Amino acid sequence: MAWVAGTVPISVKRFDSRNPNRWLQVSTERIHRPPPQNRTRYNRPVSLAPANPVPEALAGRSDCGRALAGFLLLGFLMALLGAVLPAWGYHRDPPDFVAVGNDFLSLAVGVIAPLAWARKLIAARGLPRVLSLASAAASVALVYLSLVPPPSSNWLRGAGLLVLGAAAGSLSLGLFRAISPAYQQDPAGTAVRGGIWYGLGSLGATLLVAGTFYAYSVRTILVFMAAIPAVFAVLYARSTFAAQPESVQPTLRQAVRDFRSLGAILMALLLFFQFGSEWTVAGWMPIFLIRRVGISPEEALLLLAFFWLCLLVGRSIVVALLPRVRHGVLLLVSVAAALFGCLLLYAAPNGFGAGSGAFFLGAGFASIYPLMAETIGRRFPYYHPGFFNGIFSLAQVGGLLAPASLGYMAYFGGVGVVIGIPLLGTFVVAALLALIWLESKVTGR
Repeated sequence: MAWVAGTVPISVKRFDSRNPNRWLQVSTERIHRPPPQNRTRYNRPVSLAPANPVPEALAGRSDCGRALAGFLLLGFLMALLGAVLPAWGYHRDPPDFVAVGNDFLSLAVGVIAPLAWARKLIAARGLPRVLSLASAAASVALVYLSLVPPPSSNWLRGAGLLVLGAAAGSLSLGLFRAISPAYQQDPAGTAVRGGIWYGLGSLGATLLVAGTFYAYSVRTILVFMAAIPAVFAVLYARSTFAAQPESVQPTLRQAVRDFRSLGAILMALLLFFQFGSEWTVAGWMPIFLIRRVGISPEEALLLLAFFWLCLLVGRSIVVALLPRVRHGVLLLVSVAAALFGCLLLYAAPNGFGAGSGAFFLGAGFASIYPLMAETIGRRFPYYHPGFFNGIFSLAQVGGLLAPASLGYMAYFGGVGVVIGIPLLGTFVVAALLALIWLESKVTGR
C-alpha cells in the first residue's frame, strides 16, 4: 500500500450543547501522515534493507581494485629474472652471456604462448578460475626454478622460465578483461594506475632479492618469492568478476581494423621499443655494474631498485603535470634526461655515478607511459580486451627480446654494449611519439 502525505476528509460526531440527547455529524479534514517505516508492532526499530546489502557499484569497484592489484603480480613476475641473475652467479667469470639471452628468450616465448588458448579457457572456465590457475602456475614455476639453479643444465631453467612466462601471459590476458568496467569510465586513469601497480611489483621483486641476497641461498629466495603468486591464487579463487555488457564491446572486425590502422601500429611499436629500453636496463643493470664498475651484487641490486623507484615516482609526478605542461616540451626534456642517464651509466667510475645514471634514466623514461596511456584513452574510447592485451603483450615481448638479443651481442662485444639499446631506443621512442601526434592531427582522431 502506498502512503501519501496530505489531507483526507473524515466524519466525526460532536455533542450538541443545546440538546443533550442529540449528536451532530460533522465533516472535517485531518492531516494524514504515513506511519513510521522502521517500527514493528513491539515498537522496536528495525531495518527494512536486505540483511547483507552489497551495492552493485561497490562490488564493481572491489572487482576492479583486485584486477588492478594483479598488475603488481605481473610486474613482480616480469622483473624477477633480472633480479635473480646475480643470485644465479651469471656475473662471475667466465661470463655466460648466451645463457642469459636464452633465459630472456624462454620467458618471451612463454608470454606469447597463451594468446592461442587462454581466451577459450576464460570462456569455458570463467575469469576468476583462469586468474587463479595462472597465479598458481607461476608459484609452481618458481618452486621448480629453485630446484635447478646453476650448475644445473640451462635447458632445465629454460623450461621453468617458459612456464613462468606462460603464467604471466595468461594473467595479463585475464587482467585486461577484468579491468574493462574501470577502463570504460576512465581510460587514461585506469591505464596509469595499472602501470603504477606494475612498477610497484617490479620494485618489490628487486628489493626482495637485494634484501635476502647474503642472508639466504638462491633456492630459499625463490621459495619466498613463490609465496606471493600463491597468495594471489587464493585471492582470485575467492573473487567474482562481473561480466562485461556486450553493448560496450566492438565487433571483432572493428578491433582487427583498429589494430591494422596506422595509429595502433605506431602505438604498439612505441610500447615495443619503450619496454625494450626499460627492460634492457632492468635485466642487465646488475651484471653491467658488477662487471664494469666493480660494485658488489647487493649494491648493484639496490641501484636497480633505485631505478624502479625513480621510474615509479616519476610517472606519478608526470600524471599530475600532464594537464599543465605542453606535451612536446615534456617529451624533449624526457629524451634529454634519458640520453644523459645512458651516458652517465656508461662512464660511471663508481656507485655514485651509477646511481646518478639510474636516476636520470628513470626520470627520462617516466613520462613515456603516461603520455601513451592518455593517447590510447583518447584515441580508443571503447574497450576491447583482446585489442589492448595484444598491444601490451607485444610491448612485453619487446621488453624481453631486447635483453635476450643483448645476451648474444655481449658474447661478441662485451658487457659495454648493454647501454646501446636504451640509447637507440630513446631516439626511436621520441620519433614514434611525434609520428603518433602527427597522425592524430592529420586524421582528426
